[in-house]
Amino acid sequence: MDYQKLQNGSDIRGIALGDDANLTQQAARDLAAAFVSWLSARTGSAPKIAIGMDSRVTGPALKEACIGGFTAMGASVIDCGMASTPAMFMTTVTEGFLCDGAVMVTASHLPMNRNGLKFFTKNGGLEKGDIAELIRIAADIDAGGEAKGSVSTADFMSVYSGILADKIKRATGEEKPFEGFKIIVDAGNGAGGFYVDQVLKPLGADTEGSQFLDPDGTFPNHIPNPENKEAMKSIVDAVVNTGADFGIIFDTDVDRAGAVDKGGSVLNKNRLIAAISAILLKEFPGTTIVTDSITSSGLAEFIASRGGVHHRFKRGYKNVINESIRLNESGTDSQLAIETSGHAALKENYFLDDGAYLVTRLLIEMARLKKQGHTISDLIADLKEPLESEEFRLNISADDFKAYGNDMIAALMEYAKRQPEFNIAPDNHEGIRVSFDKENGNGWFLVRLSLHDPLIPVNVESDERGGARIITEKLYAFLKDYDKLDLSPIGNYLK
Repeated sequence: MDYQKLQNGSDIRGIALGDDANLTQQAARDLAAAFVSWLSARTGSAPKIAIGMDSRVTGPALKEACIGGFTAMGASVIDCGMASTPAMFMTTVTEGFLCDGAVMVTASHLPMNRNGLKFFTKNGGLEKGDIAELIRIAADIDAGGEAKGSVSTADFMSVYSGILADKIKRATGEEKPFEGFKIIVDAGNGAGGFYVDQVLKPLGADTEGSQFLDPDGTFPNHIPNPENKEAMKSIVDAVVNTGADFGIIFDTDVDRAGAVDKGGSVLNKNRLIAAISAILLKEFPGTTIVTDSITSSGLAEFIASRGGVHHRFKRGYKNVINESIRLNESGTDSQLAIETSGHAALKENYFLDDGAYLVTRLLIEMARLKKQGHTISDLIADLKEPLESEEFRLNISADDFKAYGNDMIAALMEYAKRQPEFNIAPDNHEGIRVSFDKENGNGWFLVRLSLHDPLIPVNVESDERGGARIITEKLYAFLKDYDKLDLSPIGNYLK
């Protein structure tokens, strides 16, 4: 099998269920064996590796296949069972474990027939080039024969939960800081239900009204994804109906999160970035906040008003994390790398994108603010939000979609330079971002090429009614000549 088809940036992703499955047990075994070989070359000895999985129905079989690959190559394995992706990284840096590597069996929010593998060392998640090397090793590896390594089990999620709970106690100075609070969780039947019983309840929270905590890889209630409208409506309704002070929603493997404040005020996308930025800028004045490219102009103004620096970068959680790390290494303090999707990585937490750590930080602030008669939403009361926001996803039918997309964006850049009302953003790192004054739509568009798919995502925002349509019409005047682009999403909007 061509394992190259399983690479999705810095992860392995594939179809794990059905006749067309390509992430097979054999593939998982070979890739796991390759990881041992890769690690051994760096450690000089047989490594210790932790493995966990989310709630997907194919998780147990793929986990066992990985364990087979690990032990065939002589590794010592710690089977952590149901776990979160961030917890698997934490096995590499937590005393008593200090694993050389870790693997999480997950495909995040993708449909139930998909699954994948995420690989970690103590330096963080593997990079795109590392995954390519694993694939090259796996193509030739012999992971057959009897096990040479060993396998033990550990309830690492209890250890990880204790780390989060202890942080909250230290920050608040209280053993039961959430007494008198109603805090509910929507785990979407993923791996995030632990946060209720192992973090919130021991700290005194009333969690009655939490929902979909039981792991179920068929995801019968909604997609576990804070970006999904149905999922967010589910937690908003739960907060309103139960009168909760705070609501939390996790994605399947808990590396992303969204939140809902008292009364149903949503904290995701730009609002989530603003909230955690406001908290960090009080502690680290002047720090740089790295985000992906589709954040709003209002967010940039908000961060600047708090004395911070907003640094837009490329879409992709590894891109924003690596950019924040690069800034720190070059002498610029950057405490946060965060995507609008809910991936948030803090410098203080190993630059690990961890949804549970993010909401832990928010809850600490919530406890402080309540004593002053305020809520998290009060932190971002002056965040300027667009009146209109649209996203169009334009499929590319060209065989070489990357060349077609990049050529189109280059041509759009030249076109924009010739249009007097087009103001090209000088600090854009992805695609082309163009802003418009009040006479021409009062907003902006961003056109970029998807990281992995034959797709051109287009984002349009405006600060006035009807402005998004004006801006979209100006963009459509250019795009209409590209016959390999499916322009129907824009066409339907403009009708």
